[in-house]
Amino acid sequence: MQVTWDYTELARAYVARPDYSPDVVHAFLAIAAVEEGNSVCDVGAGVGHLAKKLGTGGLRVVAVEPNDAMRSIGQQQTMDAPNIKWVVGTGEETGQETGEFRLVTFGSSFNVCDQASALRETHRILEEGGHFVCIWNHRDLSDPLQSEIEALIKRQVPAYEYGNRRADQSTAIRHSSLFAEPIYLEARIVHRMARSDVLEAWRSHATLQRQAGPSFPSIVESIADLLSSTDSDEVEIPYRTIGWIARRL
Repeated sequence: MQVTWDYTELARAYVARPDYSPDVVHAFLAIAAVEEGNSVCDVGAGVGHLAKKLGTGGLRVVAVEPNDAMRSIGQQQTMDAPNIKWVVGTGEETGQETGEFRLVTFGSSFNVCDQASALRETHRILEEGGHFVCIWNHRDLSDPLQSEIEALIKRQVPAYEYGNRRADQSTAIRHSSLFAEPIYLEARIVHRMARSDVLEAWRSHATLQRQAGPSFPSIVESIADLLSSTDSDEVEIPYRTIGWIARRL
């Protein structure tokens, strides 16, 4: 099992990342007609943000995560949820049985997979009529503070880009010919976070770390300086949770 990106050093910081909009989660569960007791596979489960949300709804969740550090923290985060089972695997090779799941989710992980292979694997492990979902949290860059942070990053990494995580995922889904027409989901959510948690979330920003290289620590420190100029120890951060859901053909 080959994994291109190693999240070990970022694992602890991932805990501070904000949750997804409950409106988007409720929407895709309703579209997929998921009921209590159904089996769901959360692929690239990280430290358990989405798996935990799914587990509280009475679903039987298999959380697939290749990184040992992330999986260990995820197990700790969900230790009170016996309906969540953690396993080693990737989007391309989940290690799960054919036709086992009503729903397969990718929370901020579909962009780090070989998408064509991940869609084939998802199709294999979904039951007939089951659904594929991919979702992300994106900071609302029209917010003044987030706009300042964005400008700060671009000054130090002029060619900075978000890559596939902010791309339209419907193209890959359609191209697979394995799923019906994808449905787009979006909802705004505002998280009020302690400044220390905001910085921890930035320390887990793998996309920025990869592109900034040795400059990454200094960028995080610059963000810390910017946040310290705010009047409160808490920061309001607007996000858009976006995603796509598609039925298995």
